[in-house]
Amino acid sequence: MIKVFGADWCGDCIRAKRVLERAGAAFEWIDVEVQAGAAAEAVELARGRRNIPVIELPDGRVLVEPTDLELEEALASQPS
Repeated sequence: MIKVFGADWCGDCIRAKRVLERAGAAFEWIDVEVQAGAAAEAVELARGRRNIPVIELPDGRVLVEPTDLELEEALASQPS
């Protein structure tokens, strides 16, 4: 399952969610402002970066603030 760490007010997070939805990808939305410990987990996954969205893919890759193209390419390379 894809995990997306973000916040409802974040434009890049909204954009990333749209890309995932358009691709038909199943994902878990984790609001870093609501869920306890989520912000710290996102920073850890992003190796200290505090940008969102942080997207953890099933193959273990982590994308931080990806462009639409970067996210689309990462989704296309995931095992079925």
